[in-house]
Amino acid sequence: MMWPSSQASKILTFLLLITILYCICMDTFLFLRIQKYNIDIYDVGPENGTQETSTQKNIQLENYEDVTWVPCHINPLCHPTVKALMVDHINHYIYGPLCAIVDIGLGISENMLFITPNIISFFHVFVACVGAKLLTCQNLALRRLAVVLFQLRMFLDDLDGHVARERKHIKGERSEVGTLGYWVDGICDLLGVIAMMIGILLYLKNNPPRRGYKGTPVSTLPYHQLKEINTSEDIEKEHTAEVGISYKTKVSFQRIVQVLGLFSGQMMLSSIAWNRYIDVYQDLLENCTQYDVIRRATMFKSGLFFFATALWRVVNPHSYLHLLSLAVFCDKTWSFLKTVHYSGYICLVIAVATSEYLVENIRSYVVS
Repeated sequence: MMWPSSQASKILTFLLLITILYCICMDTFLFLRIQKYNIDIYDVGPENGTQETSTQKNIQLENYEDVTWVPCHINPLCHPTVKALMVDHINHYIYGPLCAIVDIGLGISENMLFITPNIISFFHVFVACVGAKLLTCQNLALRRLAVVLFQLRMFLDDLDGHVARERKHIKGERSEVGTLGYWVDGICDLLGVIAMMIGILLYLKNNPPRRGYKGTPVSTLPYHQLKEINTSEDIEKEHTAEVGISYKTKVSFQRIVQVLGLFSGQMMLSSIAWNRYIDVYQDLLENCTQYDVIRRATMFKSGLFFFATALWRVVNPHSYLHLLSLAVFCDKTWSFLKTVHYSGYICLVIAVATSEYLVENIRSYVVS
C-alpha cells in the first residue's frame, strides 16, 4: 500500500534534512581530521637518512587511529586520500561504511574468493537493467522500487572497489588507472547509467509531461504543439472562469530528448573531468615521490584544496544520479531535469575552473 503523498513528502523531507546535516558534520570532521592528525601517505620515516627538520616534526602529528572510537575498518575518516576527498557524500559517508560492514559480516574478501570484484560489477549491470524496466512503468510504486534497485546498484559499485582494495591490502580510496579492474568498473558503471537514462526516456515518451497555458485561447497556442492534437486527451481544460480557460498540452518528444540529452551530457562531462582531476591530483600529491613530501602534505592539508575537492563532491556523476533518483522517487523527474539541464553546466564550469587554477598552483609549489 502506497503512502499518501503528503505523508511521503514529510518523511522524505525529514530524511533529507537528516542526511544533509550528517554530511555537513562529516565534512567538518574530515577537515579537522586532516588538519590535526597524521596522514599515512605523508609519513616521514627515519629511512630518509636525513636529520629531522622542524617542518617535518610539524607534520608528524598524532595517529588518528589511536584517538578515534570508531574502528578504521568502517570509519570513512581514517585514511583520507585524493579520491576520498572527491567521492560524493552518500558513497563516502554511507555506502562506504556499509560496504565494510557487509564485507566483514559475510567475509567476501577473505572467504568468498570466487566472488571477484568484476563479478560484482557485472551483477550490478543486471540490477540496473531490471531497474530500467521498472522505470518505464506508469505505477509510481514500481518506479520507486526501480529507484531502490538503482541505489542498490550504486552500493554494489562501491562494494566491488572495497573488495578489490581489501584483497590488495590498500588503505583508503584510490584509482588504479589503466588496470583491468579500472576499465571493467568504469564500463559497467557507464552501462548502468545508460540503462537508467533509457528507462526514464521511455517513461517520459509514454507519459509525456504537460505544459500549462492559463487564460489562453486554443487558437493562440503554439502551432508546433497543436498540429499533432487529434483527441480531447491531448489538450485538457482545467477550469472555466471569467479570467479564461487553463489548457495543458503535451511536451513534444523532441523536447524530452533535448532536455534528457543535455542532462546526460552534463553527467558525461562531469565523469570525464572528475576522473581526470583524481588522476592529476594523485600524480602530484600521492604518486610522485620525487617531489618534496613536506610540500605535498602542505598542499593536501590546505583549505583551498579541500574547497576544490568539495566542489567535486557535489558535481560528480554519482551526485547527479542520487539527485535524479530522489526526483524519480518524488515523481518530479521532469521538473528536476528542466531545472538542471542548463544550470548544472554552470556548476561544472566553476568546478573545472577552480581545479585548473589549483593544479597549476600545486604543480608550481611542489615541483619548485
